[in-house]
Amino acid sequence: MKLTVLIAILLCAGTASAQTAPSPTFAERLGWPKGAKVVIFHIDDAGMSYSSNEGTIKAMTEGLATSCSIMMPCPWVSGFRAWLKEHPDADAGLHFTLTSEWEHYRWGPVAGKAQVPGLADKDGCLWDSVALTIKNASADEVEKEIRAQLDRAITMGIQPTHLDSHMGTLFESTEYLGRYVKVGIEKQIPVLFPGGHMHYISQGAPMPVDAAAAIGQTLWDGGLPVVDDIYADTYDWPRAEKTDRLIAVLKGMAPGILEVIVHCTDPTEEFAAISPSGDKRKGDLEAMLDPRLKKFLEDEGIIRTTWREMKTRRDALKK
Repeated sequence: MKLTVLIAILLCAGTASAQTAPSPTFAERLGWPKGAKVVIFHIDDAGMSYSSNEGTIKAMTEGLATSCSIMMPCPWVSGFRAWLKEHPDADAGLHFTLTSEWEHYRWGPVAGKAQVPGLADKDGCLWDSVALTIKNASADEVEKEIRAQLDRAITMGIQPTHLDSHMGTLFESTEYLGRYVKVGIEKQIPVLFPGGHMHYISQGAPMPVDAAAAIGQTLWDGGLPVVDDIYADTYDWPRAEKTDRLIAVLKGMAPGILEVIVHCTDPTEEFAAISPSGDKRKGDLEAMLDPRLKKFLEDEGIIRTTWREMKTRRDALKK
């Protein structure tokens, strides 16, 4: 997810430093103590493949992962739905998918090419890059497709706990982002967006937070919970270093709610024909299962949460 690109696009109107973000944090607003550090370990790409499902399930049932999101256009959604039927309290959202990036393993729009022609390439599949999606697809087509993905999930009996964006496509166009926020508020389904201090998102550039804070407040005022920050850079870390690097991230996190995005896969031989990323994804799974990471969380008093819990807390504030 290229969330730094999101911030750069959205926040050109603001000038404040990330360090001047107002208090209290969204964790405090949701009822956690002042200064509390709350983390969501979130797994992208459930439903993409059998291996993706197996890694996601293992990380959530045996490891520290607390949440995941499903790629509705992909072939193994039904397999993951079967697991969800047996685990109805699992925190599973939708990974709105507007690209199909692998060379030999591809999928098309749920709405169908006739309904969203700008989202389909010459093969009828979704474009293989974010740039091509933005170049060719209108915001109306994007909204139609994300609504179709949501409708398919509900038709299958999946009640998503939250919404987010595969490859960050919805974050790299202000028009797309507006439709994403609109659908989330309308359907009262939380959407992933960093609306707080953005401690990690803003690192590496003097990124202002005013516009992001305004969007976060819009989501909050719309009845939805909001995270303060997102960390999404684990994908390319060396496999052997993932636990140590995650511990370093958690040591440096600011108080509030941080979503850490991982891609947990338990790759079979077949997965290598889908993607060369199996080793990276296996490393994320191993980190989620690592007792050293669990002990660090316990020693530091870092709280794990889910989108389901955050929505429950937000709903309680309306009463």
